[in-house]
Amino acid sequence: MYRMGKEEAAAAARVIESKELFRVNDGAKETTHFEQELAEKVGVSHALCVSGGTTALMSSLAGLGVRPGDEVIVPAYTYIATASAVLAVGAIPVLADVDQTLTLSPEAAERAITPRTRAILPVHMSGLPCNMDGIMEVAKRHNLFVVEDACQAVGGSFRGRRLGTIGDAGAMSFNYFKIISAGEGGALLTNNDEVFKRASIYHDSGAAFWPYTEDKDVPFFVGTAARVSEITGAILRVQLTRLDGILADLRRIRKQLHDSCPAYTPLPSNDYEGDCGVVAGFIFETEKEARAFAKKAGGWLPIDSERHIFCNWEPVVNRRGAFCDEMNPYLMARNAQSNPDYRSETYAKSLDLLSRVVYISINPDWTEEEVAERIARING
Repeated sequence: MYRMGKEEAAAAARVIESKELFRVNDGAKETTHFEQELAEKVGVSHALCVSGGTTALMSSLAGLGVRPGDEVIVPAYTYIATASAVLAVGAIPVLADVDQTLTLSPEAAERAITPRTRAILPVHMSGLPCNMDGIMEVAKRHNLFVVEDACQAVGGSFRGRRLGTIGDAGAMSFNYFKIISAGEGGALLTNNDEVFKRASIYHDSGAAFWPYTEDKDVPFFVGTAARVSEITGAILRVQLTRLDGILADLRRIRKQLHDSCPAYTPLPSNDYEGDCGVVAGFIFETEKEARAFAKKAGGWLPIDSERHIFCNWEPVVNRRGAFCDEMNPYLMARNAQSNPDYRSETYAKSLDLLSRVVYISINPDWTEEEVAERIARING
């Protein structure tokens, strides 16, 4: 969480005092207004506020009709939620390597395609944009959906378009660790009316009873429970007003770190200006060099972030995709032809890259003195 203050406290208090905490209400409709404001901000037709980034991904996949019998390509470097969202709709996650930008390689994604592939799920990790032109070209050639995981890249962009708005659907996260936050929360983004309708039903198992679904012309079905409260919506409305300022300061400091440390090679970027600036990345020839730099600069290696490395996703690697065998996608008859390869040696390229990159996490509220001190530390 970067910035939060009296304005968010006042917004939460306003909801509590109104006693209209439930999302469906005749009062201020904070969550509905947040959805409208977010959609306008990023330039999509629809935004749906849900309980988290994972449920935003699940709702996106369900909205697109991804189901048992389908495969979805995910990068070898991402949080386990990317893969677990695929399993939640009964499909099988298939891995593909990242490239030197530490985002999904379009070429690797294309190599991972099988007759069962239904979608590609690129992840804008640490605020770094994927090569969306390359990924969209691959998807178009093979008639596949694209769902963007922009959970770590809220507000970022690729060639002038906000991340999460380029594919068929996108997901954002607003949990404690994200660029804007309400502690928890997420959002689905799409320009597809049908996807939005299905996702709206999927995210709320009681959708058939609420007035905000009266205009749905698709059959109701049993979904999940991913509604948010009006307190979340009210806080996020304030947080959204802070987004551009947070991004501007993150990017300014990142540029200072890169420009003032010419002896070190910045991590390549698919869109440097659109990168959120959450981290300043540097790439090295060897892991030994990377670790020496990290120690000196106060940085960290992505390979050490265990929960984001596929080989540490114990439930996925061991194919325990649900709480019981009958609901485990890996054991479903419709997925019998899927045999994803989760062996570490298959994705040695990704693991090698992750061991040779150093990230310096950036605080947008660092003073000029603190930035200068970090630069001196790097160059010392």
